[in-house]
Amino acid sequence: MDFLYNPDIWAAFLTLAGLEIVLGVDNIIFLSISASKLPLEQQPRARTIGLAGAMLTRIALLLSLAFLARLTAPWVTILGQELSGRDFILLIGGLFLMGKSTLEIHEQLEGAEATAAGGTPRTASFFGVITQIMILDIVFSLDSVITAVGMTQNIPVMVAAIVAAVVVMMFFAGTVARFVDEHPTIRTLALAFLILIGMSLVAESFDFHVPKGYIYFAMAFSGAVEIVNLQMHKRRRKAAGK
Repeated sequence: MDFLYNPDIWAAFLTLAGLEIVLGVDNIIFLSISASKLPLEQQPRARTIGLAGAMLTRIALLLSLAFLARLTAPWVTILGQELSGRDFILLIGGLFLMGKSTLEIHEQLEGAEATAAGGTPRTASFFGVITQIMILDIVFSLDSVITAVGMTQNIPVMVAAIVAAVVVMMFFAGTVARFVDEHPTIRTLALAFLILIGMSLVAESFDFHVPKGYIYFAMAFSGAVEIVNLQMHKRRRKAAGK
């Protein structure tokens, strides 16, 4: 039990847990948007299963350190560019995320027109949504686990950090989902940033590193501006109602 009084272990745990939560922001956004296609009563279960799957995927990858090491070794060389297994996963995941988010934006516009015309919005199957979430879990988990492995070699600390981060994300996933569902402009903005994240994954697969801090700062800044805009519209509606 001496490890409980070791400040280095606690520092590593808190750092990794914070890292997992930050890197899981895009995962929560995609999960919330995907789950919103389901009937209302199925959405909490889909979010829970999706985050539980993310936790198990990250722990499984974490315990496969030898496999992760092979993933970063070059597999093939195409036009002078060395590509590893990690690069292929990031490339496929990035293209999937870009395509899926673009279709979601298109369907959001098309769905609004159908609803205005008296049509019925389409819903997705529970299995299909969980499958999409699990595919993206692998991509997001791979990136965060490789980062975590580079920070410390203490497996129990890394596992504990992943579990703690997922528990925090489970607690806030419902709030994020409700907020995104209640504000269509926020939903569109979130989808636009998922496209941006997809582009960064594709760039990363070709060894063009885009610092995550730039992306998260852009997300936070745009989100803050949109929240101010929503508050202004809310006050105008109240003033017009008086």
